[in-house]
Amino acid sequence: MRIVNEEISWGVDAMEQRQPIVAVLGHVDHGKTSLLDHIRSLGTQRQASVMDREAGGITQHIGATEVPSVLLNDLCGPLLGGKSFDSPGLLFIDTPGHHSFSTLRNRGGSLADIAILVVDLREGLRPQTIESIRILKNSKTPFVVAGNKVDRIHGWKCTGGRPMAMSLRSQTKEAMGFLDQAFWSLVGGFGEQGFNLERYDRIRDFTKEIALVPVSAKEGEGIQDLLAVVIGLAERYLTDQLADISGAGEGTVLEMKEERGLGKTLDVILHRGSISKGDEIVLVTTDGGTTTTVRGLFKPRGMSEMRDAGDRWNDTETARAASGLKLSAPDLDGVLAGTTLRVVRTPSEREEALSKASNESRLSIDLSEEGICIKADTVGGLEALAAELNVVGVPIRSATIGKINRKDVRGADASKDPFHRLILGFSTSVLPDAQAEIDKSENGLRVICSEIIYHILEEREEWMVKRKEELDSESREQIVYPGRLLFLPDHTFRISKPAVIGVRILGGRIHIGQRLLKDGVVVGQIKSIRRGEETKKEAIQGDEVAIAIDGVT
Repeated sequence: MRIVNEEISWGVDAMEQRQPIVAVLGHVDHGKTSLLDHIRSLGTQRQASVMDREAGGITQHIGATEVPSVLLNDLCGPLLGGKSFDSPGLLFIDTPGHHSFSTLRNRGGSLADIAILVVDLREGLRPQTIESIRILKNSKTPFVVAGNKVDRIHGWKCTGGRPMAMSLRSQTKEAMGFLDQAFWSLVGGFGEQGFNLERYDRIRDFTKEIALVPVSAKEGEGIQDLLAVVIGLAERYLTDQLADISGAGEGTVLEMKEERGLGKTLDVILHRGSISKGDEIVLVTTDGGTTTTVRGLFKPRGMSEMRDAGDRWNDTETARAASGLKLSAPDLDGVLAGTTLRVVRTPSEREEALSKASNESRLSIDLSEEGICIKADTVGGLEALAAELNVVGVPIRSATIGKINRKDVRGADASKDPFHRLILGFSTSVLPDAQAEIDKSENGLRVICSEIIYHILEEREEWMVKRKEELDSESREQIVYPGRLLFLPDHTFRISKPAVIGVRILGGRIHIGQRLLKDGVVVGQIKSIRRGEETKKEAIQGDEVAIAIDGVT
C-alpha cells in the first residue's frame, strides 16, 4: 500500500523555500507531546525526554524542533513513491493543547503553515479538540488528524516504528472492526464541525477531505505515514507561502533567558524573511515598543529541540525563515514572551514597527476595581489564566508579568473582600521580600503558584471552601446565642483571674467570648471552655463543662 495518488504531487520544480512550520495541537493527555518525542528521536536509538520534564505532562510553552529533509526523505521515501522533499525540512512548533492555552495557540497560530491535530481514537473529540478545530478553521490552516493510541484498540498488534501502511495489512478482521468503530465515531464528530474526515489511504481529494492517520505515539507506529501526508500537503499546497524567505525578518519571541557568556538572550521562531548580526530590531515590552541591535545569532543543531539545545548552539551570521534561533542583544529587559520581533531597515519601517509593538503590548484582560491579583511569566500565560478565571466569574484587580513582589502582596492584603486576598501565580515565583510580607500578614492572605493552570484553579477552589468555613466559624463566634447556666456546687476550681467554675448548660448554648449576665448585670466573659482534657469552642444544652471567666470580682 502506498499513499501516492493523483491529488498530491511531489517533486515540484526546485525553488528556494523555507521549511513548512507545523503546529501540533490536541487535548491534554491525548499524546501530543509523546508524538513530538518520537519525531524528535527519529534516526536515534533513544527516545527524547522532553515529555518526562514537562510539568504534569502538559507543554506550557511553545517549543520548536527542526527535522532536516535528508532524514525525512530517507524515512518517508518509500511511502512517497521514491520522490523527495524539496523544502529544507520541517519545523515543528509544540503548541499547548489544553483549552486554557487558547491565547498561546492563537499567538502561535499565525506561525503555522500546517497542523497536526492529535486525537485519542478511544476518547474522540473533547472540548479542547473542538476548540483547536475552531482555531484551525478560523485561521484557514490545513491540518491532518493523528488518530493516536491505536495500540490500545482491542486486538491490535503494534510494532514499534512500523509504517501504518504495513500495519493495516497485518491486523485481524476483529481489530480492524474496532478501528472502524473508532473511525466512524470521529467521522460524526468532525462532520458536526463542518469537516469530512477520511482515512489517509482512501482519500482522493485532499482539498475536500481531512486525512486521518492512525498512529501510536507511544510505540512510534504510523509516524512515517503521518509525516508523509504532512510532506505531501506541504509540497502540493504551500509552495507559494514557503517562498517567503527574503526581506526583513519577523518572528515570535518564545522566552528570554540568561545564558552564561552571553547575558540576556531571546529564543525566537523566525517565520518570515531573514535576520543578521547588526540588524536593528523592534521588540514588545511592558512599556510598548523598543529598539535594539542584534549582537549574536545562534541556531540549534539539527534534531535538537530548542529548549534542550544547551551547549549545542551553532554561531551564525544570518538566519532565514523558518528557523528556531537564539539571539543576544543589549537592553532586553522587559521584553514580553509570545510577542513579535520585527527587523527594521528604514526609518519608516521602524516607526511602523514601533506602533505595532505598542498595540501588541496592551493586555486583553478586563480589570475590576475590586478583585484578585494574578501574575505570570508571559503575556500568553497571563491571558490564559485570566480567561480561565473569567469563565468562573472571578474578578481581577491586577494582572502583571513577572515575579510576585511586595506591591502585589500589599495590594492583595488590603482588599476589602476576604475572598479577594488572593494572588495566583502561573509559572512564576515569589520574591524574598514579598515572602516576608506574606509571612507577616494577619488578614488571611493566600498565594498559590504552580506551573499548571489546572492545579492553580483546583487549589483556589479548595481555598475558597476552607476560607468560607473559617469566616462562617468566626461569624458564629461573634453571634450572641441565648444560653442559661447552672453553677455546679463544689465545682469552683479558681475564684479569679480568671475564675474557673463547673457549670451545666440548662438551655441554648454558650461559646468563647460570650458575656455572662446575672439579674441583668454583666459578671464576666467566657475565656475558655473545657470538658475533661478537651478544649471546646462552645457547649450546648445538657453539657457539663468547666469555664474560665474573665472579669469576675
